[in-house]
Amino acid sequence: MEFREDILGAPYEAAELPLAPDEEGAASATLVRWLAPGSRRAVLYLHGYTDYFFQTNLAEHFVAAGFSFYALDLRKYGRSLRPHQSPNFVRDLAAYDEELDEAVRVIREQDGHTQLLVNGHSTGGLVASLWAARRAGGGTVDALFLNSPFLAMPTSPAVRTLGAPAVQALGRFAATSKLPAPLNPHYVHSLHRDHRGSWDFDLALKPAEGFPLYAGWLAAIQRGHRQVRRGLGIDCPVLLMASTASTVTGKWDPALLHTDAVLRADDIAALAPRLGRHVTTVRIDGGMHDLVLSGEQARTRVFAELDRWIGTYVPAPTA
Repeated sequence: MEFREDILGAPYEAAELPLAPDEEGAASATLVRWLAPGSRRAVLYLHGYTDYFFQTNLAEHFVAAGFSFYALDLRKYGRSLRPHQSPNFVRDLAAYDEELDEAVRVIREQDGHTQLLVNGHSTGGLVASLWAARRAGGGTVDALFLNSPFLAMPTSPAVRTLGAPAVQALGRFAATSKLPAPLNPHYVHSLHRDHRGSWDFDLALKPAEGFPLYAGWLAAIQRGHRQVRRGLGIDCPVLLMASTASTVTGKWDPALLHTDAVLRADDIAALAPRLGRHVTTVRIDGGMHDLVLSGEQARTRVFAELDRWIGTYVPAPTA
């Protein structure tokens, strides 16, 4: 596997992971890495929906803590999206097992790391949780850090229940139908430095208005949520972080700068015990949806809580 300099520049490298073709043709994922010299510990980061890896402050923190850092742009996202593909589309979240398993092979077998912490944000948190549950008992994942994981739809239980059959039917018979549910652009505006935020990222890869919402993708998400509600049985330590508050609005509101503007943080925290028997839940006051992109005070607490949890539950491997 050939790594070349990533779009972020040195020290980041990226390699294409060829995948089995699907109904739209050739497919691949992209593995980004920053190797910590001599480290046997690694972290694998999974991005959210309409997203890709650009959170260099997260990578810098992990490398400073002695971890080699890896990030996976899933098929049809970010670096991996090709012109013939429907952005972000997948019929079954288990399809991502292919690139996740290959990424782990590279991290453990090719690069020689013996300890793996998986870090999933939002939809990546849901994908990582379901995959970790399927790999339970195999020693694949040593620990799991979830940053505002997408464990439930940001709607009332009644709406979820009543709407699910229609979505599942569309997902089965018209998977590529586009649903009228675009993202609120103000969330991205609250992040990007060209608007009201502090961060720089490619708005072509993470557009403010998002990509089309496909019925098949939403049906797959709903099935994943049902699995979470039934209980996953993840067998490694899990750290789940979520904001203390959420803001739902269709217009600009300063609260977007210090609350979760995408998901219901209380719902995320309530579902934490369904993940496994060893789950630590931390609520971050002033946290945004992507907690590591929050304001400085909240972001500092995120990293402090992460370090404390790692020191307690993810000790460095012995020589």
